[in-house]
Amino acid sequence: MLLTLTTTHNPATDLGYLLHKNPAAVRSVDMWFGPAHVFYPEATDERCTAALLIEVDPIGLVRRKGRGAGAASLAPYVNDRPYAVSSFVSVALAKLFGTAMTGRSAERQELADTPIPLEVRIPAMPCRGGAELLRRLFDPLGYEVSATPIILDEQFPGWGDSPYLETRLRTTARVADVLHHLYVLLPVLDDAKHYWVSRDEIEKLLRRGEGWLRDHPENELITRRYLRHEPRLAREALARLLEEDQADPDTAIRAHDHDEEQVERRIGLGEHRREAVIAALKEAGGTRVLDLGCGDGRLLQAMLRDTSFDRIVGVDVSHAALERAERRLRLQEMSPKQRERIDLVQSSLTYRDHALLGYDAAAVVEVVEHLDPSRLEAFECALFGAARPAAVVLTTPNAEYNVRFQGLPAGSLRHKDHRFEWTRTEFETWAGGTAERNGYAVRFRPVGPEDPEVGPPTQMAVFTR
Repeated sequence: MLLTLTTTHNPATDLGYLLHKNPAAVRSVDMWFGPAHVFYPEATDERCTAALLIEVDPIGLVRRKGRGAGAASLAPYVNDRPYAVSSFVSVALAKLFGTAMTGRSAERQELADTPIPLEVRIPAMPCRGGAELLRRLFDPLGYEVSATPIILDEQFPGWGDSPYLETRLRTTARVADVLHHLYVLLPVLDDAKHYWVSRDEIEKLLRRGEGWLRDHPENELITRRYLRHEPRLAREALARLLEEDQADPDTAIRAHDHDEEQVERRIGLGEHRREAVIAALKEAGGTRVLDLGCGDGRLLQAMLRDTSFDRIVGVDVSHAALERAERRLRLQEMSPKQRERIDLVQSSLTYRDHALLGYDAAAVVEVVEHLDPSRLEAFECALFGAARPAAVVLTTPNAEYNVRFQGLPAGSLRHKDHRFEWTRTEFETWAGGTAERNGYAVRFRPVGPEDPEVGPPTQMAVFTR
């Protein structure tokens, strides 16, 4: 059972500091399933590789645990355990690289906090779901995935492929983050954990998944498989996962709606925005359209009334928001023909999701300001780099206009949930850079009554390629 981690960061031998393992030494630990070794088959300034080799003893496991099968069964003795990665690798990663997984490095802390080029190679990756599932799990995390199926028997190619893949995963990330991803996702791919799962596993999943699992588009599948399909544990884990940022999503949504109505009601800004966005989408020729961060579905409702749109998909990370959208749209009461035009999808705007590919246009209406500034790069990569619709219509508040709203204290953000609000110059700088980096052109439009001194209340960017 082999897994290697390679970097071309210069000097590449700094990998030893990050993993807390000397490239000149071999580190071996006896695990309950067999010995595990860490060594470096190559270690130069240009390229350094750390290898984790585990010698699983299937016969020893049978003797330790009992056969667990009929007397005539060979399965406990003849299996893939010595060769294919599994939950045993997760156990070994935590044991041998526990300090590295914390992200701490006494000698190179600045490097430990820095994304570096990394490649993970796994000669035999069991994947119950094939290469498609492998990509669904690692693509949203920013990995370049290369997977080659391993045939069952070279002498009998007609037997087809095995469930094993020769896999390479390339990314630029912190070493600690890559180790966390592997710790969680390897047993998910194998879908056969080799030890008893209790509530303690929920704590491990949430700790190793912190910062990425909550918004992963496959978080339900990951949670269910990681916890060996135990429904009670999976439900508890998902509930805790989704509660991390907001204890009551529905309450947060209602509060946001109330704030928006109170601040913008007098100038009817919500209606102005919807009309401007729909006009921009139609001008761009979009007939298959995404509403990213659709909230309670007001823009979806307006687009449904316009027969120019053949296919409309509302996307939001919040289940509560999607439930409100479903009620607003009355999906259960729609005619079959109308129902075929619209769908609602739970997904995050900061992770790549294959379900969002192939659309003409995307609307991102008063959403980007709800993201932490540190996640704007991930948002850009997911939307403009991966989904790549032909047109993107994006609106956000104009911070300069806030002085014109009655009852809004000076210096306050327009809504309580906003992480920031841009001036016109700041917005144009961000949008221009985003367009240039991703091969789009961008033009700007005012939305709402335009003030000669502070501009419009809402600013719009229309990206096209």
